[in-house]
Amino acid sequence: MTSEHLNFSCALITGGGGGIGKEISQYFISKGKKVIIAGRTESNLQATSKEIGAAGYYVLDTGSIPDIPAFIDNIIKDHPDLDCLVNNAGVQRPLQVLKQTPEDFLSKADNEININIRGPLHLAVGLLPHLKSRPHALIINVTSVLGFVPFSIINPVYNGTKSFLRFFSMALRSQLKDTSVRVVEIVPPTVSTDLHRERENPSDNSKENNPSALSLEEFMNEVSEKLEKGEETIGAGLGDELVKKWYGTFGYLYED
Repeated sequence: MTSEHLNFSCALITGGGGGIGKEISQYFISKGKKVIIAGRTESNLQATSKEIGAAGYYVLDTGSIPDIPAFIDNIIKDHPDLDCLVNNAGVQRPLQVLKQTPEDFLSKADNEININIRGPLHLAVGLLPHLKSRPHALIINVTSVLGFVPFSIINPVYNGTKSFLRFFSMALRSQLKDTSVRVVEIVPPTVSTDLHRERENPSDNSKENNPSALSLEEFMNEVSEKLEKGEETIGAGLGDELVKKWYGTFGYLYED
């Protein structure tokens, strides 16, 4: 039986071709949901869609902001039953001001900001009129432990983008509290994905190199249980500890 807190029927998941996006897609499909995945690489989307039984896929670079309005129009036309958005797509780039030219640093930083901030922002707000028209709807934003504590100093822009998405999620939830749209934040710790593909050691987030890292299965087991309970800020592994500490220290100030 599907949890009352998963009372949507059709989900769009960005970055759905692999990693956390693929894992969430598989979980939703196992719960009888219709899933559409989106991402930048068509070959990955095509293979993943066929493998997991997704209802379809769209090629979308969430960092290309001018493309988003037409994408929203198309997906609503193709899938009027859409009632869940998962903003999962993101990039994490090592950026160092003392080792890169200002031009190189800023070019990569601007692109990372577009993908990690402006893309999710434009998708959520652009889809909101449609989502509000549905009996029940859900927006899930995937942030990071680095949005709570920016200890990965090699990723100064990524840390800031995830902090933005975190606080945007909180405020959006408050603004939508009397509507049919729920807002959930998922806070991953280090998870064994290809997120670190641009680092010197792309596998430094694997369990072999980082014992505190979660496998995708471990991550999804913890997240799915909390999704079904109706939690709105969902941490896993180290993320769970940080979520509890943050709300224990500052939560009352926000609520007041």
